[in-house]
Amino acid sequence: MADKMDVEDDASSPEVMTAFYQRLYPFKSIFTWLNHQHAPSRLFTHREFAFTLPGDTYIRYNSFNTAEELKRQVLRLNPSRFEIGAVYNARPRDKKTLRAGALAPTLRELVFDIDMTDYDAIRTCCTGKGICKRCWGFIAAAVKVMDPALREHFGWNHLLWVYSGRRGIHCWVSDEEAMRLTDEQRRAVMGWLEVIKGGRDTAKKVNIRVSSRKDIHPSLQAAVDTLRLLFPELILYDQDCFAEEEQWKTLLELISDGDTATKLRHKWEKDPQRSSAEKWDDVRREATNMKKDGKAQFDKLSASMEDIILQYMYPRLDAEVSKHRNHLLKAPFCVHPSTGRVCVPVDPAKVGDFDPEGVPTVGMLLREINVARTDGGAAEVKQETPADVVEQSDWEQTSLKLYVDMLDRHVQGIMAETRRIKREAGDSSMDF
Repeated sequence: MADKMDVEDDASSPEVMTAFYQRLYPFKSIFTWLNHQHAPSRLFTHREFAFTLPGDTYIRYNSFNTAEELKRQVLRLNPSRFEIGAVYNARPRDKKTLRAGALAPTLRELVFDIDMTDYDAIRTCCTGKGICKRCWGFIAAAVKVMDPALREHFGWNHLLWVYSGRRGIHCWVSDEEAMRLTDEQRRAVMGWLEVIKGGRDTAKKVNIRVSSRKDIHPSLQAAVDTLRLLFPELILYDQDCFAEEEQWKTLLELISDGDTATKLRHKWEKDPQRSSAEKWDDVRREATNMKKDGKAQFDKLSASMEDIILQYMYPRLDAEVSKHRNHLLKAPFCVHPSTGRVCVPVDPAKVGDFDPEGVPTVGMLLREINVARTDGGAAEVKQETPADVVEQSDWEQTSLKLYVDMLDRHVQGIMAETRRIKREAGDSSMDF
């Protein structure tokens, strides 16, 4: 029994992945999500898919007319994962028949990628490729800032957040306006959203104002207000980010008032056992005293404190993922080959409760199918026919159902918007 479980948990096993794609992967839901309606349109037929095969063979510029075609090709190639790209001006699979440079991206969801590795200099519970419920708090904080910013400041509604399967999260924005953005416009959006800048040798990574706290943009102030509430629990208590000498020296480098930084340095050197919460209280106390005394340095210190909150908690975005329409991103519901976890949607309203270590693995799901068949006395799987190639839904008998239902609800909103636009345009097509 143990040997069988080991095999089922092996995401590198061709047999395991074939069973996953054949019985569990929600091709129909993925199709309607990308296509925005039931009948195939250019949003799907001119969409690029890329496959990663065992041995790191990479096949780009695939395209399909239907979900059935996509599934058949996935089952034939049995990739370790596949990625979704842009909608092109011609079918990507016809690239070799077109003149050089003729194939060009026209539409693509605006995508964002937040990776836990970018928080390695801050988090204290895990490093590198590791992730746990505790350091997921950084991802949760990023979503709590990004989701309302995209909805309120840009007016976009169709945001799908997807756990990457290991140590990060992706966001796909499917609103028509977002899909139409040019590369230049995508770079402008990233310029607006990016706050954390600078390499490892740059101590201060937040430079958002000219001189005082009054210079901060209202959208960033909203981010500060959100993160300020999360800062004590995550940074001070859970991660204890200022406990060690190297850590609190970094904190002092971020305090703009030199006299305050020197005073705190002396205090913390005399009492090295002070916790992160106590050190932050010391900083706050200095600001309070400055305000009482009416000192001009109060504004600078208050601004420093806000910048520190942003530097430790504001979303750390992989800008290159978002800037180009032809960028490929791993499809939702793929299996991460290292962890065996499925890349499932995440409810932004409950992102703080999400546990990456509790995500269904391919082995868990296959065992759930076996249990369901045993309990229900189901017959052996029959050969699929073209009519039902994407209709079989063993995922409904597993813990994957929660997440497919989440995607389907998201798709319903996109399709309702598509119908509204078609009615207003008086046009039966919807290819943007």
